[in-house]
Amino acid sequence: MNPQGERWTTDQVLALAPDEASRKAGGKLAAPGPWSETGADGSAVWGLCKGSGKKPYQAVVDVEGPAFKCSCPSRKFPCKHALGLLLLWAGDEGAVAAGEPPQWAGEWLAARRERAERPAAGPPGAASRGPADPEAARRRAERRMQRIGAGATELEQRLADLLQSGLATAGREGGGAPGDGGGGRSWEETAARMVDAQAPGLASRVRELGSVVASGGDWPARLLEECALLHLLDQGFLGLDRLPAPLAATVRARVGLTTDAADLLTGPDAAPVRDRWLVLAQQDSDDGRLTTRRIFLRGERTGRMALHLSFAGANRPLELALPPGLVIDADLAYYPGARPLRATLGERYAPAVPGPVPPGFGIDAALAAYGDALRDDPWLDSWPVVLADVTPIPGRDGRGWQVADADGESALPLDPRCLGGTGVWQLAAISGGAPVTVFGECGHRGFLPLTVWDPSPVSL
Repeated sequence: MNPQGERWTTDQVLALAPDEASRKAGGKLAAPGPWSETGADGSAVWGLCKGSGKKPYQAVVDVEGPAFKCSCPSRKFPCKHALGLLLLWAGDEGAVAAGEPPQWAGEWLAARRERAERPAAGPPGAASRGPADPEAARRRAERRMQRIGAGATELEQRLADLLQSGLATAGREGGGAPGDGGGGRSWEETAARMVDAQAPGLASRVRELGSVVASGGDWPARLLEECALLHLLDQGFLGLDRLPAPLAATVRARVGLTTDAADLLTGPDAAPVRDRWLVLAQQDSDDGRLTTRRIFLRGERTGRMALHLSFAGANRPLELALPPGLVIDADLAYYPGARPLRATLGERYAPAVPGPVPPGFGIDAALAAYGDALRDDPWLDSWPVVLADVTPIPGRDGRGWQVADADGESALPLDPRCLGGTGVWQLAAISGGAPVTVFGECGHRGFLPLTVWDPSPVSL
């Protein structure tokens, strides 16, 4: 490693930004003018940024995390100062000199290293509370299973009532829901009943049913499809003891039963997978109450896809940030399921470094991969794939967009959800009519592009 660590690209830095406004604000600070006492070593970058007050803001970035700290009052994470510092470091080799971190940066970095090296002994104070009572935990788990079973049985009856009354009743004014006979019981009320049954996964799917109603000319057919999938999930849970273990784990996860991430890494059945994991995409979403970050990875040796999920409440930072294009040598532990995808990050064996353009598939192979995954988990909306040598082109009759193989034999429509933003135009501009490598999600709505290589990764 050089004295300043492996240098990131500008696109990798911008991929960390929480929104477009932060990208623009960070870009304005990507010049030496507002900065003083900047420096970098093999794992961190730091500097003082002049602000509106008398004291400059202290910004430091642990590039091995990456993790960020700034003395500014911004609630965004990373803030514009951290982004500007990284852009300065990434864009101009001479702008940030090698050196030793000052005390304020060194103390924070040392505290992070100490936490990382500390044994996994649970949260502070856990030992003083004494060991958990396994019998009490077993009784709580049994009670929850009974509640979910009762909720699934109730939901089955409501679905049967809806089908007997006719799907058209669900579209009447008042928002008919399963079991109301068209009388107007809200879908939200049905979802609330599933929350009371401690089955948040069922509640989420009921809300999706409500969003389908009267949402286009073919809504009855789509509603029937969603009802069938919900019925399949209900029946799967009610017959859980008769399912193969991997499928049973999928059903449990779909209804909302969670697995402790710590058990995946250190429990008796722990089986972490060590590989060099290429970061394919990082995507944030915010519903006003909760921020969700999805990081997609693929193993260099195993070829396995992985999805790391993290969550944070309003105005709280998300700890893990991995720009697309980096490679990390680390352990991943997969959550159990018939088609494992979600994983938790374990021990890292080396700092993240820039990685290569990933190898990809043709469209037919990508569709086959989605089909195979759907066979194992029928509730999947999509499956992550890398498409190689595809070209974005307008759809037939000028409607929408699609990506086509180089030979023009196969094409895949782009997911309509991406057509209203700038991502499609970025993809088309980067391609310029030539084949590119694109990562995204292939599903029943089409292909949702998330990252394109040009040759460095660009988030869409």
